[in-house]
Amino acid sequence: MNVAIASLFLPSRCKTSLGYQVHYFANKLVERGHSVTVFSRNGSEEDAFYSLRAVHTPRNLEEFGFSWDLRKVDFSGFDVLHAHGNDWFLWGRERPRHIHTFHGSYFAEFLHEPRTKEKLRLLALAACQTASGALYDNAIAVSESTRSFLPGISRVIYNGLDLKVFTPGNKKSNVPVILFVGMLWGRKRGDLLVRIFREEILPKMPDAKLWMVCDEKVEGQGVLWFGRVCLQLLAQLYRKAWVLCSPGSNPSIGLSTIEAMASGTTVVATANQGSSEATLSGHYGLLAKKEELGHTLLAVLQDRPLRERFELLGIERASSFSWESVCAQYEAVYRGDTQSCGIPAASTLKR
Repeated sequence: MNVAIASLFLPSRCKTSLGYQVHYFANKLVERGHSVTVFSRNGSEEDAFYSLRAVHTPRNLEEFGFSWDLRKVDFSGFDVLHAHGNDWFLWGRERPRHIHTFHGSYFAEFLHEPRTKEKLRLLALAACQTASGALYDNAIAVSESTRSFLPGISRVIYNGLDLKVFTPGNKKSNVPVILFVGMLWGRKRGDLLVRIFREEILPKMPDAKLWMVCDEKVEGQGVLWFGRVCLQLLAQLYRKAWVLCSPGSNPSIGLSTIEAMASGTTVVATANQGSSEATLSGHYGLLAKKEELGHTLLAVLQDRPLRERFELLGIERASSFSWESVCAQYEAVYRGDTQSCGIPAASTLKR
C-alpha cells in the first residue's frame, strides 16, 4: 500500500517517545513491503527507510500551525493517511482512508498540569482533539487509559517495540543502579526521582547510582547524566540497570516501562492509570504511591529474588508489544478488514 504518515515530530527534535514511534513504525512498514511517505516539520533521519516531505510550520503555536499547514498537502495519491496527532483541520479536504492514532489525551494532561499558562494551552489543544473525532475513518488509542479520555475511539493498538533490540542481558551492573528515561520536569517528574535518590536512597545505599537519560543536565553524588542517547546505548542501559523507575503522573503507558521490561529490568512506578495498565495492576511491575516511592525502590534494590521474579514477568509482558503484532493490526485497519479488527468499513476518497 502507499501510506502517508503525518506527524509533527520525528526523533531529531522530539523529547518524547512519539517521534521515535512514528520513525520506527514507518521503517517497519517499509520492511513489510509498503511505500511510506512521512509528512513532518522535522528534517530527515539518518536511518530512515521511508520518504520524507517537510511541512514548514512556524515554531510559535506549532501544534495548531502544523495541522493547518497539512491542508496544503495533496494526499489523493495515497491509499491511506495515518496521522499521529495534529491533523485537526482537514475538514473538506480530499484525502484517502483517514486513520488517526491518539498517543495521549490533552485533557488528561490538562488535569495534571500545575502551570496556569500551560493549562490554557492544553485546554485549547484538547478542544481541537475532541472536535476532530468525527473526521476520521478509524480512531485508535495506544492504551485503554488514553481511550478512557476520548469519545468514539474504535480500538486500542499498543505502541510498538523492537524485541530484537530490547533484549535481556547476561549481567547487571556491579553496583545498584536506578535508571530514569524521560524529562526532568513536567509530568515525567524526573526531578522527583533525583530528590528521592539524594534524600532516601544514598543515605542507606551509598554505592547506589542514578542514571538519568533526559535532555536537561543533572549533577550530584551518584548521578550520571547521559543526555539523549542512541537506541543501542539506551538498550544497554536498560540491560545493566537494576531498576527502571517511572515516577511520572502520565495517564498513558510509558514506552520506557515496556522497553525496560523487555530488557529484563524490574519496573517501579508511581501508581496511575498508565502504569497500572502497563503492569496489569502491579502484576508485572511494582506500583507505589508518590510518598512511598523511595521505600519501594530501597526494598527492590535490596531484594535480589524479588527483582529476578519481576525481571522474568516483565519479559513475558513485553511480548505483547512487538512491532510484528502492531504492524499486522494496523494493516488490518488500513484494509478496512472488519473481520480482523472489528471496525466498520469506510468509503475511499472523500471530502
